[in-house]
Amino acid sequence: MRTVILSTILCILFVSCSGSPPDFREQRNAMVEKQILWRGIKKQTVLEAMSKVPREEFVLPQYKDKSYADITVPIGRGENLDRPYDDAYILNALNLTSEDKVLEIGTGSGYLTALLSRNAGKVYTIDIIPEFTEEAVKRFKQLGYTNIIAKAGDGFLGWPEFAPFDAIVLTCSPTDIPQPIAEQLAENGRMLIPLGGKDKFQDLLLFYKLNGQLTKPKLLSGASFSPMQGKALESGSGVLNPH
Repeated sequence: MRTVILSTILCILFVSCSGSPPDFREQRNAMVEKQILWRGIKKQTVLEAMSKVPREEFVLPQYKDKSYADITVPIGRGENLDRPYDDAYILNALNLTSEDKVLEIGTGSGYLTALLSRNAGKVYTIDIIPEFTEEAVKRFKQLGYTNIIAKAGDGFLGWPEFAPFDAIVLTCSPTDIPQPIAEQLAENGRMLIPLGGKDKFQDLLLFYKLNGQLTKPKLLSGASFSPMQGKALESGSGVLNPH
């Protein structure tokens, strides 16, 4: 009886210390190996982030068993969590360091935010849907992410109080680059943005800022993000012209 009790206690301690049930850890490790590494992403900081952040905590409860599948997963309000590889690809392209200050436009459930926070020094994230922000903040606190600052608001305006940012990533698609966001990118900073707005096919582009201007973008891939809402739909304020 004493042996059984001790085994039970050890089992409980193991699960509680790990932060997630063994089956999710196994699924997470398999996801990193078969979806991320297999597709060629080998940057250690990216792999570590993908292996540590519990993706199952960022999806709707009824879809937890699909958390680590190579598919998009619903997070509510008609939005989805991208495939794990898509988030790893974004993280890899941004090439973050522990000193970087990051601005994310489109918090969603907060999964990419959590990944960013493991590679960057500080992450500032904005979502136009207040309920997403409220729920994400609760998750960050429960999971112990202390280097994330979140707010509800129109991401078109960026977050000038904390600018400039070493990296900026948009997980919603405007038709053009919002000028306030481009102005908040630091010199030598990089910005990843899906351009296309309501177009069915968008371009995921990577910009750098050199001498105060955005460089000619590097096309990373095709994309399919939700169109940017708010002022992005009514503004005609163009872009800082890339050269």
